[in-house]
Amino acid sequence: MSSHPGPFDMKSAYARLRPDGSAQSLPVDATFWQDLTAGKFGDFHNEYLVTTQSFTQNWPLWEMHPKGDEIVVLIAGSVDVILEKKDGNKILPLREPGSWVLVPKGLWHTARVHALSVLLFITAGEGTQHRQVDF
Repeated sequence: MSSHPGPFDMKSAYARLRPDGSAQSLPVDATFWQDLTAGKFGDFHNEYLVTTQSFTQNWPLWEMHPKGDEIVVLIAGSVDVILEKKDGNKILPLREPGSWVLVPKGLWHTARVHALSVLLFITAGEGTQHRQVDF
């Protein structure tokens, strides 16, 4: 984990935003998500993780962040972010680079990918839950 000012590349270092206003880079490798889930980087209480991900296929899982909102920004491509609502799913199309959605705390969401896409996430990751997509 680095505290130097960079520059960094989102392919090899994600950003951790702390409640005191400080930030830290986290090294990304093949075991990053496993290490994160195992608590290697702490519990992320009141913290945000800033990441980018590339997608060629629909997400196989719904996810939900019980401790805070998530911002999803389209960098490239075409994606529908789907929010699970009691009265039916709400589809939020992201078509133009820079367009973004706010996923409210506690709301299950997934995505349909229409073309190779890159998304930037600012996530309150503490307690994140996942379940299989059923459609």
